[in-house]
Amino acid sequence: MKNKIVFFSCFILMSLTSFSQSISSSPYSLYGVGSLYDSDFGSIPSIGSSGIALPSSNFINNLNPASLGSMPLNHFMLDVGGKAIATTYQNNSRSEKRNNFQFSHLAFAFPITKRSGFSVALRPYSSASYKISNLKLPIADSNESYYLTAGGSGGLNNFDFSYGYRVTEKLSVGASAALLFGNVVDDRTFSILNSITNVHKKTDYNGLRATLGMQYKIDSTLTIGATFKLPAQIKSSKIQTVETITDDVYNAIETDVASDVDDYYLPSEIGVGISKKFKKVLTTTFDYQKSLWKDTKQSDLYGEFVNQDRFAFGLTYFNEKRNFRKYWDRVQYFAGANFDTGYLEVDGKRVNDASISIGVRLPIENTFSALNISYSYGQKGRIANDLIKENYHKLSINLSLDGIWFVKRKFE
Repeated sequence: MKNKIVFFSCFILMSLTSFSQSISSSPYSLYGVGSLYDSDFGSIPSIGSSGIALPSSNFINNLNPASLGSMPLNHFMLDVGGKAIATTYQNNSRSEKRNNFQFSHLAFAFPITKRSGFSVALRPYSSASYKISNLKLPIADSNESYYLTAGGSGGLNNFDFSYGYRVTEKLSVGASAALLFGNVVDDRTFSILNSITNVHKKTDYNGLRATLGMQYKIDSTLTIGATFKLPAQIKSSKIQTVETITDDVYNAIETDVASDVDDYYLPSEIGVGISKKFKKVLTTTFDYQKSLWKDTKQSDLYGEFVNQDRFAFGLTYFNEKRNFRKYWDRVQYFAGANFDTGYLEVDGKRVNDASISIGVRLPIENTFSALNISYSYGQKGRIANDLIKENYHKLSINLSLDGIWFVKRKFE
């Protein structure tokens, strides 16, 4: 059973990773550095992406660095994941279906002492992959309009280091430092009457961001947690080519011209979470996060950044009193829900995102390793004016491997 699960999961993850370049196709990734990417570890996708108050006792919790203070001694954890997403896009006149296969993350963690742990993770932070044709937009202070055709690819990567320390038996604290880097390639064509302007732009980004976290265990069944992400300034530079065609006359305005552009700002983010266990069978998790995008005082050409609220709820069923010698008695079951108001406002309307999820954690024989499988259905955006509604089905597969290190043999 163990070998079959490992082989199957590795095959799926390698297949997903091989298609990782087509990481997203949302038209809303046109804005900023692209759509923010949810790359949650372990069983977190199954519980609505909640878990700020959960310890890293049997998986790597990427939502709160303080959770690493609860890592079991001598355990080395490795987590790798991928996603398959089927999306239907709709507007007032048509609909279109697209499928994407995505690499999600690669992370490992290990304890330093019996009270502290350390982790390293590589994952996407944002994704910009879109194609828009003949979008009609008004010209400011005019009754006329122009047409936009746009295509883009790229995004930012997140390479972070996290450390957690258990101060007392009840209180844990932690911190993480993330290096954000990557580029976005953007091609746009503006058509106005008999004039066409083509703009090819490649923008490079890099910057650092820090996160602080804490967890407090009130009793054996109740834990609260909190996180604070510091605001960050992401440095930007671009190489641009601009050409125009007017009445069939070609004119090169710029050719591979390098210049600095306005830096991109990430907001302060505050998160709080609670985890409550009932009768050693059912665990509930609830998270709330607020991102102060409005305080960054930046805007996009086609929309405004607004403060973002995220709500996440999860249920975990696992009977600790059952017979652990039986395989199916060690399986865990999950369900969750998530609502995100979004950080963009287009034509005075929010681009929000709502989803529900279910999942299962399949142990790999008598080890601490497991295969996490989750399915979620969600809707993003709405059908209104030039806005687009996305209906998506997402299958997430995370392989959590847990090995025991530096334990002296009892038998030779």
